[in-house]
Amino acid sequence: MTVLEVLLIALGLSMDCFAVSVTFGTTRKMQWNDLLRMSLFFGIFQGMMTFLGWLLGDTLKQFIESVDHWIAFSILSFIGIRMIIESFKHEKDKKQTDIRDIKVLLSLSVATSIDALMTGVSFGFIHVDILTTIILITVVSFLVTIIGGKLGEKSAIIPAKKAELIGGLVLILIGTKILLEHLGLI
Repeated sequence: MTVLEVLLIALGLSMDCFAVSVTFGTTRKMQWNDLLRMSLFFGIFQGMMTFLGWLLGDTLKQFIESVDHWIAFSILSFIGIRMIIESFKHEKDKKQTDIRDIKVLLSLSVATSIDALMTGVSFGFIHVDILTTIILITVVSFLVTIIGGKLGEKSAIIPAKKAELIGGLVLILIGTKILLEHLGLI
């Protein structure tokens, strides 16, 4: 897997972080220390969950090597489709959540990184430099969260739902590319 492909996956995975940070940015002017803390949590959780998924996938690799490309395609497509569906759902009036509450921050960090766990599982079935991958996913998620928070303060140039739609499409395309490569079609 190339660095560009990993960067695209990192961008796709970080769209949940982006959406959450835009949402918080639109509801209040975020203090830099709160935004940096949220970005650190989101970035670290994205990287950590990717690694945990990779460990699981790498452990199972010998048992399912003949169908690993189908599994990677299925997982990435499932996550992508789920993100696309979520992008069309309407937000209902919600109680305002305080990102400074550590329980809220931990919950959001886990929730936004579930896709990274599943993507990490698919990485266990294909050849990736896991250290570089984790670093890129962590850094991209960190930066995207900061950008989302600041854009949210400026009334969101890119709506969070549109970002989630784009992220879902990117994951599906990368899963399709993995499948086509393994089938020898590209």
